[in-house]
Amino acid sequence: MPILASEGSGIFLLKSVGWPYYRHRFSRRPWAGDSCGVIMAEIAETHPLRTSVADFVEGLRTLESDVITQAKVLEYLSQVQLAYDALASYVFWSDSYYTRNLIYRDELFEVMTLCWRAEQKTPVHTHNGQLGWMSVVQGEVLTHQYRYVRCSNPENQNVIGLDCLGGSHHVDLERLNTVACADDGKVVTVDKLQTIHQIENADKARAGCVSLHIYSKPIDSCVAFDLRSQRCGRRELRYHSKMGVLAS
Repeated sequence: MPILASEGSGIFLLKSVGWPYYRHRFSRRPWAGDSCGVIMAEIAETHPLRTSVADFVEGLRTLESDVITQAKVLEYLSQVQLAYDALASYVFWSDSYYTRNLIYRDELFEVMTLCWRAEQKTPVHTHNGQLGWMSVVQGEVLTHQYRYVRCSNPENQNVIGLDCLGGSHHVDLERLNTVACADDGKVVTVDKLQTIHQIENADKARAGCVSLHIYSKPIDSCVAFDLRSQRCGRRELRYHSKMGVLAS
């Protein structure tokens, strides 16, 4: 059965052992010591690469009946994985910027593909203190992780519903490490402790990179950092496409 192996802070490798030719349907089952129950898998004889987007989303929605934690979603991702072919309807490219393509959204989950041409990258940015999970279905991306040290207006972090108002100068961030994420089952996470990073496509292959992102809760804006000027500001986020249709 699938096992979950830690690869260090924020990095997890998902391995499949014993039964690689199954898809999993999820239902709530009681668990000893847990009156609320946990998500258990019922095995159906279907190859995991044939998991549909609809099945994947339905499994995520099942998790909404309980408290959503980083570990629970990681466990789910170890059992249900989407292949590139399943996501083809949500793959859109731009030569000018990486694209954000919405697959599903409700009050608790946001699911999207990000499509990267060679050398496209995000700014260094936050995630509003939300949880996030990223895997790659084609190519490879690099994730540079940072830690906040200080800024001119630390009081801007004392705000409800956001991680920070932004607008500070003399911002000091410490770069912690860089992690490669490819189509090998690895999942990179962000959480309330490690929330600042930058993603870039360092792969020069013409086919480009496609990554799958899940956030809880959905993120409509973030704080973006300009490391050269040592300034930061809040940035609204937009979709390049929604549900397989280009956004107007």
